Amino acid sequence: MASRRALQIGGATIAVGGVYYLYSAGGNPAVAEKKLEHDVSAAGARLKGQDLSSTEAQKKGEVFAKEAGATLDRTVDNVRADIRQADKVVTSKMHEAGSKVDQLKDEGTKAFNDTSKELKQTADSFDKKVNQKTSEAKSGISSWLGFGK
Repeated sequence: MASRRALQIGGATIAVGGVYYLYSAGGNPAVAEKKLEHDVSAAGARLKGQDLSSTEAQKKGEVFAKEAGATLDRTVDNVRADIRQADKVVTSKMHEAGSKVDQLKDEGTKAFNDTSKELKQTADSFDKKVNQKTSEAKSGISSWLGFGK
């Protein structure tokens, strides 16, 4: 029971340590692994009595800072490239949508004009027919009454 408890505590400690290194590395597992390796080697050196000198530690720190800076620069460049690509896609889609709206507007205007023209022709035809039938009816009534032809 005690060994199981010790195993659980040891596992939790390792998990917390892993989270610490991942967090301190800004979420980059490769950087977290390098930090962990450095700390383990430094702890081993201290146990063996081979503590790193301050200049050596400073050199290693500078190398690590350069690597981290280069990684950060690459990440920023990648994000900028992704943003430019997304901007191109959005601009393209906006132009496509504008063209489609213009096309639909033109089609709607044409359909309205065609329908309006057709309606006017139908109304004119109807008026002619009504006038013609009215004339015929007048002449028929006049002829019944003896006024006609």
